[in-house]
Amino acid sequence: MENILKVALAQISPVWLDKEATLKKIEVAIQKAANEKAELVVFGEALLPGYPFWLALTDGAAWDTKVNKELHAHYARNSIQIELGELDSVCKLAKENKIAIYLGIIERAQNRGGHSLYCSLVYIDASGEIKSVHRKLQPTYDERLTWSPGDGNGLQVHPLKEFTVGGLNCWENWMPLPRTALYGLGENLHIAVWPGSDHNTKDITRFIARESRSFVISVSSLMKREDFPETTPHLAEILKKAPAVMANGGSCIAGPDGEWLVEPVLDREGLLYHNLDFNRVYEERQNFDPVGHYSRPDVTKLTVNRKRQSTVEFKD
Repeated sequence: MENILKVALAQISPVWLDKEATLKKIEVAIQKAANEKAELVVFGEALLPGYPFWLALTDGAAWDTKVNKELHAHYARNSIQIELGELDSVCKLAKENKIAIYLGIIERAQNRGGHSLYCSLVYIDASGEIKSVHRKLQPTYDERLTWSPGDGNGLQVHPLKEFTVGGLNCWENWMPLPRTALYGLGENLHIAVWPGSDHNTKDITRFIARESRSFVISVSSLMKREDFPETTPHLAEILKKAPAVMANGGSCIAGPDGEWLVEPVLDREGLLYHNLDFNRVYEERQNFDPVGHYSRPDVTKLTVNRKRQSTVEFKD
């Protein structure tokens, strides 16, 4: 049925800062979700190859230190260059299994010189095509020490059966105007990806659902002290301050009325499944639609720049 969409939430831990090993783990999860007839599978923020936890553990703001420089270089070497085909295997799985994918990556973008890092959310459709790459608009707090600010090019939505799906990274879900941009494009299934922890997901997931009268899927990763590989540069320095748990999950789903369909799941690795019924969107939009009958564009209106930003424009 076109109005029913089976979704899978992939709450997994990365093989931290190991691009190849984490990619294999992602591919296994995609195949498992496809085997269960899921039509959309979602992975957490920066899962490939992992969240920069070291910044809070190694005095990440210290200027010009060997530890932070070498960890950043290791991070860059394990980041993803989409232009080089480094997501081709994921696209192939999407096409073979007719499953759509949202995947959080660290992107080393060629059109920005190929050295700076972006926290990007990639949407791959069920035909295996990359349809959008949303670079996080505003890295949060210590993330700014390793991630660059993105642009509006990825503020896109996509058709998926009867649904219109869009997504944002972590705390940019708290930014009212990017949310509004997606609502204005017709979004009714919102994807919010996180590095992990229910303190992020437990309030805002229901809030966005209630505000937008949409389904909201929040997906987080997991990270424990023992998940740092032995090959991690300066591992001993990281472990001095590392807590037992850095990301406890908290993946969940709220319905268009803001009530839980799947409450935050903690400390459990694996795939979570749920069927979403599109009719619930129409039911809740009857009394509130933030960009439709309950809006006043003659009074307040949003302007969005979706041009992909680049420092250099060549005219040959």
